[in-house]
Amino acid sequence: MEHYKYIKAQDSEVYDALIGEEERERTGIELIPSENYVSLAVREAEGSVLTNKYAEGYPGRRYYGGQQYTDVVETLAIERAKQLFNCAYANVQPLGGAAANVAMYFALMEPGDTVLGMDLSHGGHLTHGHPTTSINKVFNFVRYKMKDVDTGEIDYEHLRQMALKHKPKIILAGFSAYSRELDYAKFVAIAKEVGAYTVADVAHIAGLIAAGALRNPFDDGFDVMTTTTHKTLRGPRGGMILVRESEDLAKRINKTVFPGVQGGPHMHIIAAKAVAFGEALHPRFKIYAVQVLKNAKAMEQVFKAHNIRLLGGGTDNHLLLADVYGSLGITGAEAEAVLDEVGITLNKNMIADEPRTALDPSGIRFGTPAMTTRGMGEGEAAALAELMIRTLNAKDDPVEKAKIKAQVQQLCEQFPVPPAFV
Repeated sequence: MEHYKYIKAQDSEVYDALIGEEERERTGIELIPSENYVSLAVREAEGSVLTNKYAEGYPGRRYYGGQQYTDVVETLAIERAKQLFNCAYANVQPLGGAAANVAMYFALMEPGDTVLGMDLSHGGHLTHGHPTTSINKVFNFVRYKMKDVDTGEIDYEHLRQMALKHKPKIILAGFSAYSRELDYAKFVAIAKEVGAYTVADVAHIAGLIAAGALRNPFDDGFDVMTTTTHKTLRGPRGGMILVRESEDLAKRINKTVFPGVQGGPHMHIIAAKAVAFGEALHPRFKIYAVQVLKNAKAMEQVFKAHNIRLLGGGTDNHLLLADVYGSLGITGAEAEAVLDEVGITLNKNMIADEPRTALDPSGIRFGTPAMTTRGMGEGEAAALAELMIRTLNAKDDPVEKAKIKAQVQQLCEQFPVPPAFV
């Protein structure tokens, strides 16, 4: 624990919390699909001297002096992002995925304009215009859904009819709890028909796209992509906006990020993004991304064998959404809690057209990015799925849960949290 020696000497309360979190991660299996483990190199960059530096503006066009090294790391992050996603422009300053989406909206629209995006209950994200969000007060959001929740098929004809009716400025493809791959070409065709921009929020699958394991929306003609830089991309917590080819859109986005909605960028995080993007350009990252998909399929097969309903009928990406209330009579909140008891972490989640509440929904959402980073393959993924189902069926059996927890511990010891470059 040498890397915390100064905190240990100065602030024992924070030190104890950090050590506790390290122990939790070491001794438990992380299945939340939006979480991952970063390398020590990324963590070093996050804790680097660049946290001291204000760098308002962009490389070569800053408002403060002393920018020779901030310009180096931001330029590296930009160029590596462009290479990863095969695009002409990248803004790496957004502080998170939500910040990236807000900046994108203001860059591409005027207040009152319309966005057509995926409904939250069918897999979309809060920032795609859920009524509880502040951005919903500025722009008009209309929502499309799955045609069949048991196959995951999007009703593209209904999406087209909505676009013809509402004339959106943006048609948004993206999700936080949708397990199938979208047909990006159909989004582009509909957008051309109504004169809309196409934006893909790829926060969950950015790493899989960068590695070529999933289709790149830019290959089908999308205008813009927004993303987080953590999750499957295995970088620091932050956001990014990518533009396929339009210099005009890129300039508008840059002005909206700064000074439009943000002040000084977090240069230590941008340095960590540069490091992570460099890792993602390594051939071994492609192997990792393919294994993420294989592991998710292995978990899918186990859940299907136990007749547990999967929303979308399965998965084409890194995550699964299971209706445990409908299948096993246990709520998502109960499932999250009992799995946490045995060292398996995931999150409760609403299912399509949820009959219960958001805090006690019918489903659980889980995925394979973090467990794959630890080196686990299909065999371990299938074994974990079996342990999950055993746990849910033994929620009131402390003896059985103790046995399962011991097996989880064995897996953790066999596949430790990666210490360095992953």
